[in-house]
Amino acid sequence: MRKYSVWVVVVLLVGGTLMSRHTTPARERPADGKPFAHVPDTVSPEAKKYLESLPDPSTLPVWPAPDDLVAWKRNWDAGETASEPKVLATLKRYEPSVKEAKVGGVPVLDIKPKGWKDNGKLLVHTHGGAYTMYSARSRLQSSVPAAFATGLRVISIDYTLAPFAKWPQVTDQVLAVFDGLLKDGYKLKDIAIYGESAGGGLAAGAVLKMRDKGLGMPTAIVLWSPWADITNRGESAETMKPFDPAHVYDRHLKPSADAYADPKDQKHPYVSPVYGDYSKGFPPTLIQGGTREIFLSHFVRQYRAIDDAGGTAILDLYEGMPHVFQLRPEMADAPETKTALKKMAAFLKQHLRE
Repeated sequence: MRKYSVWVVVVLLVGGTLMSRHTTPARERPADGKPFAHVPDTVSPEAKKYLESLPDPSTLPVWPAPDDLVAWKRNWDAGETASEPKVLATLKRYEPSVKEAKVGGVPVLDIKPKGWKDNGKLLVHTHGGAYTMYSARSRLQSSVPAAFATGLRVISIDYTLAPFAKWPQVTDQVLAVFDGLLKDGYKLKDIAIYGESAGGGLAAGAVLKMRDKGLGMPTAIVLWSPWADITNRGESAETMKPFDPAHVYDRHLKPSADAYADPKDQKHPYVSPVYGDYSKGFPPTLIQGGTREIFLSHFVRQYRAIDDAGGTAILDLYEGMPHVFQLRPEMADAPETKTALKKMAAFLKQHLRE
């Protein structure tokens, strides 16, 4: 008989609002002088401080039109500049070894945690940023803490961003990195993959593509708040629309979705992996996310797609946590982050063991 496993971690409850093209309920609008996100007294001190600092995402500029390459490059430059202080703080805190390299002809960052000892195991990372933003460098905020928590060498893929590349080319770059690692002597049973947000969707979609091409699959997958359906479907896409403190879909995510994939392709399983056929096999998957996300239904649907097909999936939900809280330097000492990283480390240790 199949065994099903669900890890649910209840941590805290966050309220909040955001203003978009849709009307925000008046009861959710913060009063003058109040933080954008409502913070209950059940949160950890670290989480309280972070949540109180969150701005209203509707005040951020609207992202460019899908085909405006000049504007996207300008948007990316601004994001990299804004991220650099947090990257430097992360490097100072964890003191990893970080080297630029190429694997399979694709640029990567080779990250080794302080005191790393080679056990022959490897974690591949596909960074988030709605497929149009950030880089392996600016998302060291994710890969360095993951390397520290797991003790694993991490290969973070600096894939080409949309709209400069579409999903077929981006997923092929992930496959090229795996091919390069195999040529370097690694075996798939010794490799896991993880990604956050869009990087979570990319990780799952690329593994489906590997499987369908008969290339094998890594031994395990970890998804942090995966953007697993870029068509913006699912119950939470509507019910959480006014309350997610990270996203205004129409202003930010929709332009990115259209830059990454033409609308006719947005339900392709390699683009939106909730639509994949998991009856053909899939690695054990840990899905982590917060309940204060418009992507919440993505996490549930991704879990159901794998589990209902007979696969192994763990849904590790943190009540009230905002999008990819694990990578926020302000949350590094929060119990919520420590618990999530501990769960990730235990999951990977279980599946990467010989």
